[in-house]
Amino acid sequence: MRSVAWDYDRHLLKMIDQRQLPSIFTIAEFTDFRHVATAIQDMYVRGAPAIGAAAAFGMALAARQSQATGREALLRDLEAAAQTLKATRPTAVNLFWAIDRMLRVAAREEIIHADDIRQAILAEAQQLADEDVAINKRMAENGAALVKNGDTILHHCNTGSLATVDWGTALGVVRRANEQGKNIHVLLDETRPALQGARLSAWECEQYNIPYTLIADNAAGHYMRTGQVDICFVGSDRTAANGDVANKIGTYKLAVVAKENGIPFFPVVPTSTVDLSLPSGDDIPIEERDPAEITDVTLFGRPIAPKNAKVGNPAFDVTPHKYVTGIVTEHSVVYPPFEISLRRVVEAEQNKLVKQA
Repeated sequence: MRSVAWDYDRHLLKMIDQRQLPSIFTIAEFTDFRHVATAIQDMYVRGAPAIGAAAAFGMALAARQSQATGREALLRDLEAAAQTLKATRPTAVNLFWAIDRMLRVAAREEIIHADDIRQAILAEAQQLADEDVAINKRMAENGAALVKNGDTILHHCNTGSLATVDWGTALGVVRRANEQGKNIHVLLDETRPALQGARLSAWECEQYNIPYTLIADNAAGHYMRTGQVDICFVGSDRTAANGDVANKIGTYKLAVVAKENGIPFFPVVPTSTVDLSLPSGDDIPIEERDPAEITDVTLFGRPIAPKNAKVGNPAFDVTPHKYVTGIVTEHSVVYPPFEISLRRVVEAEQNKLVKQA
């Protein structure tokens, strides 16, 4: 099933509660956009594309919740809801892209009545979700072409169906290569501190019968140096115009070690995650998360850190483009110079959407 989906019979949003996996599979239901905002912040849902879809449907809920009967009053309520949703996860650009897309639809001059705006926003959110699945499958085909028979693939965090509406970005490439019968094996970083690799990617690999080995984050360098990795695929929460990639914390050191060992390193990035307004990764805001994600972890039933430990907990890091072999998009695999190639594919996909509209 989709990780984020609208229930048309009951007029509510359903999302897989990823906090409970892998031990419990449960569906959370939402009728209030504020609760959607909390769910994004608390990582019921995570992964840039999934966050974007959740926010889009959150805007549809906000439109339903609004008591406004007139166009202008509804637009004001939607602007307020947009600010609440945008405040949840500052690094994931899909969040802002999806919300702004809903606001643009709501503001169309030809849509006069408030109820028509409500219908239009829901339809646009559904279209965004459907597009995400199609885009993921196109990326999977492009990325799988890079995988050779018998390859061992290193993967970080979770970038599968759970991180998107369905299918996945980097793990979607792995899934497609496995379906093609390429006899692959995946090394999954556990991905501290929230352990999305151990909790989510390993669970997804089991659902899709993908052979995998779970490794500690700090073991990745050993596997690369000893020739046990052929190619690396990771995701991205925001990619700057020059090809710098913001992804789950720990990605940067993987890219550096991959470069040192001559291993190709490919972020898998839908063009909606490319932010051409930012010249470099230095301009990407990095989210700092709750210290409890580190201090509240236990080992043998005991806390791993002193009670008063000072904690730094950045959720993401930036990988400079010099460590990036190429970037897999739904359009094609692009290579340096990224300032030219990324802009070309982003504009090509934008023009395609305009023609379809």
